[in-house]
Amino acid sequence: MKTEDGLPASASGLSRCGAPAESPLMAHSEHCAPHSTLIYSLTSIIDRLEPTKWFPHSQPLEVDLGSGDGTFIAQYAQRRQDHNFLAVERLLGRLRKIDRKGLRAGLANLRLVRIEASYLLEYLLPPESVHALHVYFPDPWPKRRHRKNRLVNARFTELAAHALTPGGTVYLRTDDPDYFAQMTAVFAANTNFLLAETSVELSGILTDFERDFMAMGVVTLRAAYQLR
Repeated sequence: MKTEDGLPASASGLSRCGAPAESPLMAHSEHCAPHSTLIYSLTSIIDRLEPTKWFPHSQPLEVDLGSGDGTFIAQYAQRRQDHNFLAVERLLGRLRKIDRKGLRAGLANLRLVRIEASYLLEYLLPPESVHALHVYFPDPWPKRRHRKNRLVNARFTELAAHALTPGGTVYLRTDDPDYFAQMTAVFAANTNFLLAETSVELSGILTDFERDFMAMGVVTLRAAYQLR
């Protein structure tokens, strides 16, 4: 049987740690409760994470920066059981939706963390620890005076190069032409990256925003860049 998310309904036998607190930056460390949540409770915002210890199997790690309601990452983690996935979200309500989807599907290869995506990328991900970064429909900050707040900028390309394994890939999607122009410009300017392809399989797994945009006839703009 499948749920409304297109994922198989199944019981999960994972051992997981407590749900996050209300802080938008991080979750308090809580006593571990088995069979309760896929959300990892951060105990520090200074020390680098050790994501290899969060999963039952040592596999390539992919990180979804800004996972929304988890429509994309839950489906992708279900299809790619040979990879581990970390969903990153700032909003607690969205994180709880992803948690429910992951638990229903019994995804042992999915973990969640509540924190700002830019902070996690700059301070918490270990060097050369990530096989792929997914950045789908980040806030476009359309007003000119607000563009400095955009996630994907020149600094982002430097941080991505630091976090990715050699040959790792950044996958980008947006509906905003101006932001897409900025994304492609900053990656083209960073000589550590080469233009890459997005597979048909990956392109076919939609986010919640993308599904709504498609219904309105809005075109998704995609790009991918591979670390040399």
